[in-house]
Amino acid sequence: MRSFIYNQLPGRVVFGTGALDHLPREIELLGAKHALVLSTPGQKARAQGLADRLGSRCAGVFPHAVMHVPIETAREARTQASRLGADCAVAFGGGSTIGLAKAIAMESWLPILAIPTTYSGSEMTAIHGITEAGIKRTGRDQGVLPRTVIYDPALTVGLPVAVTVTSACNAIAHAVEALYAQDCNPISSLMAEEGIHALAHGLPRVVKAPSDLDARSDCLYGAWLCGAVLGAVGMALHHKLCHVLGGTWNLPHAETHTVILPHAMAYNYAAARAAMRAAERALDVPQAAQGIYDLMKGLGAPLALRDIGMPETGLDRAAELATQQPYFNPRPVERAGIRALLDAAFHGRRPQ
Repeated sequence: MRSFIYNQLPGRVVFGTGALDHLPREIELLGAKHALVLSTPGQKARAQGLADRLGSRCAGVFPHAVMHVPIETAREARTQASRLGADCAVAFGGGSTIGLAKAIAMESWLPILAIPTTYSGSEMTAIHGITEAGIKRTGRDQGVLPRTVIYDPALTVGLPVAVTVTSACNAIAHAVEALYAQDCNPISSLMAEEGIHALAHGLPRVVKAPSDLDARSDCLYGAWLCGAVLGAVGMALHHKLCHVLGGTWNLPHAETHTVILPHAMAYNYAAARAAMRAAERALDVPQAAQGIYDLMKGLGAPLALRDIGMPETGLDRAAELATQQPYFNPRPVERAGIRALLDAAFHGRRPQ
């Protein structure tokens, strides 16, 4: 076996149906007395329910999280946390809300307790991102890694099927790139393959019966593993493209990851054969890029950039931005190849 380094990120996980009942105990274990509850506007009522559950341990609710964490929202949330004397942040929701909690922690170092209601995986990583002047900048800092994560499958039952599908495809993308990451290792690869398998086999059951708690549990378990490998190893072309498209054209995060994934896999296929074989085992398909495309199509996922708001006139600019700075990818990142990838993704063609 080759030598490797495995970085196990710190953190406490509470998993299972009804796990949300342990929220007051988990806040107490953090040593916190004034938690600021964060959510998107659409989750405001549920966030207020958490605040009511915490009682005197809640400093207030900030229900203004939005995609890609605009710098203006981050500044407003930081001001609110300081004004209320918050000593921890409770992020209730998906990647947008957890990303906002990280933006607060970057300056205040407030401990974060995350309660994911989607499959984004942000709760398992030290990756943060803020969008300013149309450019999304990301980084890693152990100080923004949530201290505690509560995974309660019951909280995902109300997630609309369409959102469930794209959120889960986003999670699968984390694991696929982890399989060919520059710093991949046997442990992260095992987790990645298991995460892809759990999601790929749980998703069709959720689409068929959205209230199936066993299927929802399998998907949340898979998302946990996919998020964990996203946090443990580096990413490559797929995530770079999605950050460019999302930050510059404000495309929806999960939908962008969904559309780009089959094409990024096709681009890297010949240069990452071992990784693709692992993905094929997990998906139970003969060809990884075509297999994930077919799975997405069968689930009713978006398949084309043009259908999620990307203008065709922006493809040249996207290819330019994605190739401006060097970064690791198993296949060299060349402008002509990336432009062809984006064209196929724009039209939603099945990978060849």
